[in-house]
Amino acid sequence: MNKLLVWCFAVFISCANTPSKTQKSQDMQANAEILVSESQGGASLPGFVILKNEQEFQKAIKGGSFTIVEAGKEPTVNYPDFPKNKKVILYNLGEFRSGDHKITEIKSVSVKNNILYIEVPQYISGGMEIQVISNPWMIFAVPSSYQFNSVELKYSK
Repeated sequence: MNKLLVWCFAVFISCANTPSKTQKSQDMQANAEILVSESQGGASLPGFVILKNEQEFQKAIKGGSFTIVEAGKEPTVNYPDFPKNKKVILYNLGEFRSGDHKITEIKSVSVKNNILYIEVPQYISGGMEIQVISNPWMIFAVPSSYQFNSVELKYSK
């Protein structure tokens, strides 16, 4: 009977120490965050650039905007401030022939062999789509301690 009681107590303690999914997602959000993500205006080939300051950040946002504006009337878009304690990366996803490839969430981030892996949800388009060429891009931030030479997206379900 004592063994059963000890076993139940051990199971209870191990379940209590297991972190919940919300804690994991909050930890992942603390590692990386999307600052800006657009479905148009990026480069035709995939690639990345580390933005070093607020000026480069603003230039990337304004240069990547694909909107038609009346003369003298600029749109008011409130983008987040440039994070001081993180590396900020502009990532061009490349050219796509159809579908919406705008990244809206980062599931996880890891660095292995000097490659920064960004896990994002896989987008599956259904049915026939209008053929529209898009060049999506995003700007995201990772901890400044991450050391990498290239960036790769990993799509997951």
